[in-house]
Amino acid sequence: MRTDFVAREVATGLRRNVTMTAAMVLTTAISLLMVGTGLLAVKTIDATESIYSDRLEIRVALTQDVSTADAECTQPICAGLRSTLENSPLVAGVTYENQQEAYQRFQELFAGQSVAELARPQSLPATLRVKLVDQDGSTEAGAAAVKQAMANQVGVRTVIDQRDVVAKLFDFLGGVRNVTFALALVQAVAALLLISNTVQVSAYTRRTEVGVMRLVGATRWYTQLPFLVEAVITGVVGAVLAGAGLLVGKIAFIDSLLAGIAQNGVIPPVTLADVLTVSVYLVPIGAVIAGITGYVTLRLYVKV
Repeated sequence: MRTDFVAREVATGLRRNVTMTAAMVLTTAISLLMVGTGLLAVKTIDATESIYSDRLEIRVALTQDVSTADAECTQPICAGLRSTLENSPLVAGVTYENQQEAYQRFQELFAGQSVAELARPQSLPATLRVKLVDQDGSTEAGAAAVKQAMANQVGVRTVIDQRDVVAKLFDFLGGVRNVTFALALVQAVAALLLISNTVQVSAYTRRTEVGVMRLVGATRWYTQLPFLVEAVITGVVGAVLAGAGLLVGKIAFIDSLLAGIAQNGVIPPVTLADVLTVSVYLVPIGAVIAGITGYVTLRLYVKV
């Protein structure tokens, strides 16, 4: 099989159907861009779960009078609450955070934001930070028991399970992932239809020369290969454009959108390495999908 023949036929096919080829490349690029965004969302969810797996606590916020009067948690109310928690078999450890320490942590979390300038130590409650014995899914019952035990105690203002807060973040990220994958599926269907139509049109415009080649003994595989190469090329080009789109999106939007919460450690940043890794995965995905679609189309609908 001559390489120059295949290259010449591929160039001819791409040139003759330039508008359909462009449409196929763009549709494939958009589809793979959505897939890439979904993969980045999955990666972010996994990294966020690993970050919070050993950080999640139950925070028992104390009332204002206890917070103000007891900076060391040595007076009866605070000391009694702490002792109750420490004696529970469900609790691995208890840390007391007074108002000044809470204020310092608040300043670190919201550094550079206007809310940090408005806060005062007296406006933040002292807190008993409770770490449970285990940090996996088996702690659900333990967390509920601790919250129930502390809910109506004297000196307790609120009981916050950080799992509930983080669950909302995971739900949001999961929603982003699901939406992007759904849009990617719709775009993928459009891309597959365009690839199929483009292959059929390309084969039809060259039906005469292909027919002559078959008459002189050319195999079906020999005559089909140029059309498959065209489909693969468009898939690869679409994947490269999708990777470029992810890179532009990271620099132009994601970095600025997530800058504050990423710097504060709320969620991990989307790194350049993450984008490049996902972009590399998109190239074989685009090539394989386009190649398989072109091959099936040729076998089912095109007699070449």
